[in-house]
Amino acid sequence: MTLTVDTLIELAMANPLNAQITARLPDLGVQQCMLTAGCLFQAVWNHQANLPADQGVKDYDVFYFDTDLSYEAEDAVIRAAQGLFQDLGVNVEVRNQARVHLWYPDRFGRPYLQLHSARQGVDRYLVAGTCIALDITTGEVYAPYGLEDVEQGVLRINPLHPEPQLFLHKARSYQARWPWLRIVEPGLAK
Repeated sequence: MTLTVDTLIELAMANPLNAQITARLPDLGVQQCMLTAGCLFQAVWNHQANLPADQGVKDYDVFYFDTDLSYEAEDAVIRAAQGLFQDLGVNVEVRNQARVHLWYPDRFGRPYLQLHSARQGVDRYLVAGTCIALDITTGEVYAPYGLEDVEQGVLRINPLHPEPQLFLHKARSYQARWPWLRIVEPGLAK
């Protein structure tokens, strides 16, 4: 299988929850709205392992970008999303990427650069090949590192988020679910 953008979308939409969520997301009325993370790339690995597309998906991440940095503005969007998706019975986690730098240090004990777009939030995932999102407005797949690593099951550290211990923890958790995934130790070449 060659993983093209069209194939990625087809595999991701084989998960009926992804299809439902993407159909409803425009109703949130937020800017730079993206479905992202495990619900997309895990569909590829599940397909390769002959598992259901939604197998092991813990939550469905939605990024958007709003220059209103108030907690209240983000909370209103989160509450609207809860109402929009409550019948699906899954956790749809909606976050304004413009606010991440405000709460990240308290939650994770390290600073986080202020982001200027939802795409920059995707750019910061720990595992480079998992930096994948579906832009709800345009229908485009955003994958700054391409799709080759996901297709080939390669887990390498993201140079934009070089946290070796966090990366290894995340990569090992993926490998525990899909044992054929190959971890490239931080600091090593391909």
